Amino acid sequence: MKKLTYYSALMLISMGFYACETGQSIEEEQISQEVLTKLVDLGFDIENQSPILFDGGYLVEGDIYLTDYDLNHMTKGTRLPVEEQYSTDNLVSTGGSRTITVYIPVDGTSDGGSGGGGKGGGKGNGKNNDAASAKGGKPGGGGGSTSTFSTAYADALDEAIARYNAQNLELSFQRVTTSSADLVFTRLGSRDENSGVLGSAGFPTASGDPYGQIKMSGILESTYGLSVNGIATIMAHEMGHCIGFRHTDYFDRSISCGGSAYNEGDGGVGANHIPGTPTDATLQAQSWMLSCTDGSNRNFNNADKTALDYLY
Repeated sequence: MKKLTYYSALMLISMGFYACETGQSIEEEQISQEVLTKLVDLGFDIENQSPILFDGGYLVEGDIYLTDYDLNHMTKGTRLPVEEQYSTDNLVSTGGSRTITVYIPVDGTSDGGSGGGGKGGGKGNGKNNDAASAKGGKPGGGGGSTSTFSTAYADALDEAIARYNAQNLELSFQRVTTSSADLVFTRLGSRDENSGVLGSAGFPTASGDPYGQIKMSGILESTYGLSVNGIATIMAHEMGHCIGFRHTDYFDRSISCGGSAYNEGDGGVGANHIPGTPTDATLQAQSWMLSCTDGSNRNFNNADKTALDYLY
């Protein structure tokens, strides 16, 4: 079994689960010395795990996705105090009440749209991107695959939406049947799926809109054996990022992921402690925004509910 982790453009997003290896091997390409120097200057470790080219950017330290834009605009991350729940500087504007429409193309029911990524945009947004891959694996770029998901994903999205809406927040979610929705799920290409990439997301825009696109692998059920609730947990986690939630254990990913302690820093988008939440993160608390998970069902715990209620 291999641990899979979510990773981000700015050390922001890191969620994963255990799943069997795909067995696919993708040839590594060389990264220029100029890029390697930039990575070292930014504080990344390129000795223990060599960075590789991925999806038009770079996979660093096994679970961090960076583009050239990021390398040229990042500042050194700030290590912040140990707290429990965190938000980004940008949040979704609700005006007292706001419904975020969500679309996922399902087998036999797609409206034929390309799922361009809602108001928050998609790839090319630079510092707001998040992706997922097999830690230590060799993901590659692109590759064609079906653009739709199985009905299990629709059921999982309905469950994720129900979890949020049950909290009676000023912000709610509604699944719709058109790709012009505020938040659009799109499917990764087959090469990314088969090399262990799980998904991607980002953070709210400066104008107060949610990040508009979540890219996901369509083989979480068929290849990795995740249940509907397991997929719903991952969806809810990524939706959490889209509305401004950082990782519960961003200051030390080893809490949920194991291995060496690693602090994501503020990454240039902020990591603001949410009042009323505990002052330490633990694996036992099972927050839905922990960096890593075993792929099982993980609903909101009491601290998560406090954080959601405070922000929205």
